[in-house]
Amino acid sequence: MSGESFVTKVTRRTAILGGAAVVSSAAIARPAVRPATVGTITRFDPALDRILDPSAPIEIIARGLQWAEGPVWVARGEYLLFSDVPANTVHRWTAREGAHPFLHPSGLGGSVPAGIREAGANGLAIDRSGALVMADSGTRAIARVDLATRKKTIFADRFEGKRFNSCNDLTIARDGTIYFTDPPYGLAEGDASPLKELVFNGVYRLSPTGEVDLIDASLRRPNGIALSPRQDRLYVGCSDEVAPEIRVYALGADGARVGEGRRLVDFTPELKRGWPGLPDGMKVARNGHLFATGPGGLYILAPDGRKLGLIARGKPIANCAFGEDGRTLFMASSDAVLRVRLRASMT
Repeated sequence: MSGESFVTKVTRRTAILGGAAVVSSAAIARPAVRPATVGTITRFDPALDRILDPSAPIEIIARGLQWAEGPVWVARGEYLLFSDVPANTVHRWTAREGAHPFLHPSGLGGSVPAGIREAGANGLAIDRSGALVMADSGTRAIARVDLATRKKTIFADRFEGKRFNSCNDLTIARDGTIYFTDPPYGLAEGDASPLKELVFNGVYRLSPTGEVDLIDASLRRPNGIALSPRQDRLYVGCSDEVAPEIRVYALGADGARVGEGRRLVDFTPELKRGWPGLPDGMKVARNGHLFATGPGGLYILAPDGRKLGLIARGKPIANCAFGEDGRTLFMASSDAVLRVRLRASMT
């Protein structure tokens, strides 16, 4: 979900739904011969030049979405999947065909209760078998989808017998462990929703055998989540206007949390400037650099948290993914999906 406040998000999306930004699936799908470009890349540190050329064009590859999220590259088929959460749809994009609906409904099927604000899937990942794993906001679960049959299997939908709030984003470890966040963004009344069964908004670990362990119950708005290359650190983006930050947790050999988390990156200065968005989704490159969303767009961060550069569109960027040959960065940004070429493979 967007890192913006609950009220701001509803206002922005209501405006999009009421205006010309919403177009038909056919319009979303039509690929441009020469994609339009948008935005800017700002270098804060010369180290950015080894990763990204500040003059590289930022292309729009899909537009007309209500709220783009959760991009993931499917290597076996060489295509991108991404969520449109309010539209309850996952789209499939290829360079030849553009974007087309792939899963609808992507999340909650049938009649959607009034208390569910966003019925669709949010964050997406590909597991070791090549299946799609999703943070299903509408169903309030972590689920697996067979990409050939599109059959969905629920992995987990409760902690200690209580329904999750609205699972938002996830990352998968090499051994199949799934780490995920569970803020209340998918519920119409947020923390005040009568559908909310848990008193906190958690960060969780789901083992390959199905056990759910709580990593942190103290965060107001846990959102994006990613693992370090050695899988000894877990990063969590907090879309909290009071504490807009990325936190990092040390993990033991068994994947469990060791000690308390700490703040790695503080986005308070950027938020005070009025830049759009809050910390949301992120991905970690094989060299340990973080590609993380925050106020103003998407930040390229050194492993120690230094801000090397910023990709900005003038609208929030919610999440990102590496794809194609590992040198393409895809970004889900409000009503569009963007891509930019990198200097080296990040995967």
